[in-house]
Amino acid sequence: MIRDGRPFAGLEKSAIWQYIHCQMEVAMVVVHAVRDNGIPQSPVNLGDDSARERLTPAAVSGVVRLAEIWRLTSVEVCALLGDVSERTWFRMKKGEWSGSLSQDTLTRISALVGIFKGLRLLFSEPLADEWVKLPNKGPLFDGRRPIDVMIEGGIPKILLVRRHIDALRGGL
Repeated sequence: MIRDGRPFAGLEKSAIWQYIHCQMEVAMVVVHAVRDNGIPQSPVNLGDDSARERLTPAAVSGVVRLAEIWRLTSVEVCALLGDVSERTWFRMKKGEWSGSLSQDTLTRISALVGIFKGLRLLFSEPLADEWVKLPNKGPLFDGRRPIDVMIEGGIPKILLVRRHIDALRGGL
């Protein structure tokens, strides 16, 4: 559409234009990161101790914030993370834990952050933040809360919920 001699004039305020603009900004951030840091040769090997040590602080910070936003209990967080005790969780929240997360726990956190991001892209903030705690009649959930399905099913269900959210977004 060309209006006033400008391509796409009038679209600046539409939802589609805002989405495209946001995606272009994200793409530019990635381009600059690749230019500045080089292209990674391979995905991160979570089996490598040094990689896990490097990723752990950001993962802990992210899951602490995620637990706050989703209003998760300590029991729910520990169940989602798999091998984290409540005592360790409380130390993580206070910033008093300096260990290294396991490959399993980092995988879980990565998937949970992906679910969080997907929900924020799909829904407005109140619904996006409450979605995991709301009963869901979809076949994956059968009337249960997504958080309960993920806790009971471990990594396979967490990844399935992640794929479900991606599919809702049109990503799969």
